[in-house]
This record gives sequence, structure tokens and C-alpha cells, in this order.
Amino acid sequence: MPEVKTATKAEVAYELVRDQLLRGDLVPGSVIQQAALARDLGISTTPLREALRRLMTEGLVELDAHRDARVTRLTAEEARDLVEIRRSLDPLAAGLAAERRTRQDLDRIRETADKLLPLRADPESSELATHRQFHIAIYTASHNQLLVQSLDGLWDKADRYRRLALEDGRTEEDLDRTHAEHLAMVDAIAAGDSGTAAAVMLAHVDASLGARAVARLTSAAAQPVARSLRGIRGART
Repeated sequence: MPEVKTATKAEVAYELVRDQLLRGDLVPGSVIQQAALARDLGISTTPLREALRRLMTEGLVELDAHRDARVTRLTAEEARDLVEIRRSLDPLAAGLAAERRTRQDLDRIRETADKLLPLRADPESSELATHRQFHIAIYTASHNQLLVQSLDGLWDKADRYRRLALEDGRTEEDLDRTHAEHLAMVDAIAAGDSGTAAAVMLAHVDASLGARAVARLTSAAAQPVARSLRGIRGART
């Protein structure tokens, strides 16, 4: 029988803390009280520090020279960067999927599409996971491993911005449009229509929660500047 590998304490700590980060339980920009967090998770601080170092390499946590830890802030710049990358890579993956998908790929895409749940305010991790599984099924059907790895590596960061955008709520029109885009992608990939698959995916990214997060954070960043300018004008009058 093959040997069953047991997860190390650091690996367990990594999964537990990562889950809290992606759920928003650890608030962006907040200081991580390591001793208290270790107690809450039922682990010691040593595997927790190892987990935090790993999360730092993924851009989810910041560590300073004194080993103080802070949850990485959400910024308009990072949100924009994520959308810009996805505007190029997601349509590429969808177009290649239409050209290269196998019967097994198509079965997986349809299976994950059937499980999609509409994302509303404060979604469960399982609800976000269904959308990841659907997109991963499309990425995998591209049969370009570097592309799959690149897009999968963006997902955790992007989920934090999706949660931010969902705080504003979504209209039924938003949900209907997203559902229609998912169905159109499945149909285009099944038909082998790479041009339509890529175009639908591009429209999907442009109207995505990530794009809404960019708008929200950009607006929030501009407000202090506007207030400052109003103050300067007021001082001159």
C-alpha cells in the first residue's frame, strides 16, 4: 500500500490561516496577534510563523524585520493589476479550451457549471469555490500548463477583492448577466468556437467583481485628495 503522507503542523497552520485570510476573518491591513491566533487555532507559534512566511511569499501577509505580521492591504493598484492580467490570460485560456478540449474536459466544464451558485454579499467559501472550479475546468481544457498555473496562482488574491466588491451587493440583473456569460462560455467551448469563447470571457472579466473592486478602491483613494483640494481652495478664498 502507498504510504499516506501526514500533513506537518506548519502545513496545517498554513491552511487554517489562509482560510481565515480568504474569508476575511483576518481583516486587510490588520496586525496579526500571533500568540492569540496560535491559541485560537490550537497550535504553537513556531508552525504559525512558518505558515506566515509561506503566506508572505503569496502576497497575503507582510512580515517586518521584527517578525511582526500584518494582513496585506487591499489596494486599487493590485486590484487593477489583477484585472489587467486576467483580461489577457482568461480569454486566451477560453479560446484555447475551445480548440483543445477533450470529451473529459467538456464533461468537467459542464459539471462545474451546473454547481455554480450566485455570489451575493458575504458568500461562504464553498460558494466562491464553485466559481474557482468552473474557471479551473476551463483553464485546464486549454492544455497549457504554464497558463493554468499562472491563472490558478492569481485566484487567492483575486478572491479577497471579490469579497470586497460583494459588500456593495449585486442586482438581479448582475446575477442574470453573469449566469448568461457562464452558459455562453460553455456553449462556445463545446462548439469549438475559440473567438466567441475568448470574447465572452473578456466581457466576463470586464464586468467582474474584480473590476468593481478596482472602481471602488480607486474612488476611495480619490476622496481624500478631493477633500484636500477643497480645503486648499477654501483657504485661498
